Amino acid sequence: MDIRIEEPLWLLLLVPIMIYMAYTWKSSGMRFAQKGTILYALRSLVILCVVFALTVPYMMLPDDEEQIIFVVDRSVSVEEAGEAAEVWIAESLKARNANQSVGIHSFAGTFRTDIRLTNAELQVPKLAPMESNGATNIANAIDLSAAVAKVNAATRIVLLSDGLETEGSVEELLPKYENSNVQIDTVVLRRANNEDASISLFETPQTAFEGERQLLRVEIESSIRTAGQLLIYLNDEEIISEPVTLDEGANQFAFHHEARGTGLLKYEAKLIVPNDGLLENNRMLSVTMLEQSPRVLVVQTERSPSVIPSLLDQDAIEVDVVDADKLPESLSGYLGYGAIIFDNVPGHLVGEHKMTVIEQAVKSFGTGFMMVGGDESYGLGGYFKSPIERLLPVEMEVKGKEQLPSLGLVISLDRSGSMSGSKIVIAREAAARAVELLRNDDTFGFTAFDHQIWEVIPVGPLRDKQDAMEQILSIPAGGGTDIFPSVVKAYEDLADLKLQRKHIILLTDGQSPMPPDYEDVIAEGKNTNVTLSTVAIGTDADSTLLEELAELGGGRFYNAIDESTIPAILTRETSMLTRTYIEDDPFYVSLGNVPEWTSIFQRGVPQMNAYIATTPKATATIVAESPKEDPVIAEWMYGLGRTVAFTSDSTGKWSGDLARWEGYPDFWNTAVSRLLPSYEDVPYLITHDRGGTYTITDSSRKSAFLEIAIVDEQGKDVPFQSEPLAPGKVRVTLDAAPGLVFFGVSDDRGGLFEAGVSVPYSEEFKPSEPDVTLLEKIAERTGGEYLEDPAQAFRAHPFKSGDRKLIADWLILSAMILFFIDITLRRFGMFSSLLNRKEKNDVDEIPTVKTEDHVSELLKAKRKR
Repeated sequence: MDIRIEEPLWLLLLVPIMIYMAYTWKSSGMRFAQKGTILYALRSLVILCVVFALTVPYMMLPDDEEQIIFVVDRSVSVEEAGEAAEVWIAESLKARNANQSVGIHSFAGTFRTDIRLTNAELQVPKLAPMESNGATNIANAIDLSAAVAKVNAATRIVLLSDGLETEGSVEELLPKYENSNVQIDTVVLRRANNEDASISLFETPQTAFEGERQLLRVEIESSIRTAGQLLIYLNDEEIISEPVTLDEGANQFAFHHEARGTGLLKYEAKLIVPNDGLLENNRMLSVTMLEQSPRVLVVQTERSPSVIPSLLDQDAIEVDVVDADKLPESLSGYLGYGAIIFDNVPGHLVGEHKMTVIEQAVKSFGTGFMMVGGDESYGLGGYFKSPIERLLPVEMEVKGKEQLPSLGLVISLDRSGSMSGSKIVIAREAAARAVELLRNDDTFGFTAFDHQIWEVIPVGPLRDKQDAMEQILSIPAGGGTDIFPSVVKAYEDLADLKLQRKHIILLTDGQSPMPPDYEDVIAEGKNTNVTLSTVAIGTDADSTLLEELAELGGGRFYNAIDESTIPAILTRETSMLTRTYIEDDPFYVSLGNVPEWTSIFQRGVPQMNAYIATTPKATATIVAESPKEDPVIAEWMYGLGRTVAFTSDSTGKWSGDLARWEGYPDFWNTAVSRLLPSYEDVPYLITHDRGGTYTITDSSRKSAFLEIAIVDEQGKDVPFQSEPLAPGKVRVTLDAAPGLVFFGVSDDRGGLFEAGVSVPYSEEFKPSEPDVTLLEKIAERTGGEYLEDPAQAFRAHPFKSGDRKLIADWLILSAMILFFIDITLRRFGMFSSLLNRKEKNDVDEIPTVKTEDHVSELLKAKRKR
């Protein structure tokens, strides 16, 4: 047993205290009465107790407890060895002594406690795999396992791993555990199936010209001699299929391919090998950016082909035309274009998913976007509250809603069991969005049906939009499907109402029999000015019947195979109830002060016939407006991309003399030039460091700072952490699955750069032999052993544990007791009677001097004088 202190600096207080006490002793003549000496000693003891209590003193009592902590690697590289690790631990427990506590932890990129430290009997359970097993962080696992152990106890960490760390550095941590009470033993784990072939390198040119023969290099690592099939895809289309023979070690292959794609090319290499140990390392991506003329994507519909491509200068601009329903699903399909133009395209043919991807292309990568008006565009196209509305400089809602005709709308929604999941969620949100477009006091009703009718909102004036939307959003799914009774009820509710527009929207994903007189019900409804539109959700709906109902009801039929198109359908149907969105009085526009636009109208502006009314957003630039102060041409910057709204059409039906004007081609070429991003030649370099870490460098060293956006192929933001390293240099660490991501980089000088980057599979999936050298080094530097015999895990620990007992409280208690004794002596004088009695005895012992003796002495003295 020994006594130790944690805060020795407090002992310095004794120096001024001793000086003061010495001064006090000396100033008293270096002596005290007996009572004073006792009080002086008591006060000195009180001070000493308080000072020593401040130093946090404690006693170390010997203890024979030992802690054995098993830390098991459960990353992908040794996932199959998990059962072997459990067997090894179970075997080692047979040598456990009574004084040894045991705990078990698992780790990969993260850390998990499986069994807390216990001195009870232990049976090794079947341990679940780690959820995040795509990395190995040995340093983190050792540090956390040591942290859960008792501080002063003899501790041994038994690390079971292959030693292949992909995160952190255990060697940087080892000095912390040298010459400590923590030993680290290591046990090697080996993958059960070492037969593996993996693509270790897939390289294509960073840039290329169209028609150039590109060199595609593939390197494959194989642990055995085997054969397989190598496939290479370009933008998801197979271009090469080659049988390959693989030798043990590195195998290199090269292919040539002419770059016939345009813009960003996504290459993918896949390897197929029988009995392969890991499949995750058999796929790798690479990207190539083609240098070429600017490309513009014009989106049209089969019903309304666009005239814009014929008006553009195709010697300077490459124009692609695509129907709205054939737009790309992923971001890589848009990043090859400098601008995208929607020419009278309804939102339900695009869908919210594609709108979101386009929004990311504009916001994060500088792609320009323009919407051109028409009877299926803007509000009439169902873009209210959509991603496209967010990126445009105008809102779909219009001023002057009091001019709308009186209208009544009833929505009949299928809530049967087959609508559960995303169908009912999207349909409810779409119906709520339609309510937002209505005015207060418009007539509205909402009916849900399964095998019976649920009147959620009775037909009547819409008093409280928010309440109506909340009721709609609470509709659950369940039950069978009986379609027509709800339609009959809607017709009955609207029949006698004195309204200018009366409309029913039916949404269902199912089928049900029709009564014999269903055609008569619809025909009678048309006589009372009630129209019916139908929406078939998914592939199981009776599209033939629903199309027939819409045709008989004088409305429109929508086949919503893509559920994300439902919101656009309902907002379009609601907007179609009024024609005041279309301003159709001939007019001349007034021009704003935008030189690029005003320069083409130097000889005057042609007369136009019509446009769709919209509301400009607060920061939008109005290029041209109507006499009613509605925007006809408006633009703004949305993120990195410029967007333009042209609310008239391109055909001449609405744009009138503008379409017959000799400067009409200049109008569209100017529009495209406004949309195209202004790229500077900024030599950005994106280099892959390790795992999901990349360094972005402006090698010109002219940028003060960089702004970075990263999204995946679906247009979703990729989480990342950025760390500025120097001006114009940033390190980013992604949290992304292996695949393709897109970097958008801009700087403070207006430079813009975009690049596709392949995120490789984790190094965990690379076939490698265990790093035995590292495991031996860990054991050697911490006083542990590289174990082969499981029983050795429970050998005696050279460090002796100590049970730490704090004594500061006892010192404080002693100081308090001594202090109260001091007070008692000074205030109540318990020594007084003893001291007084002693003084009295001393007085009694003095001889009595007689009075006569004193007188005689005085007389003798007088005679002498």
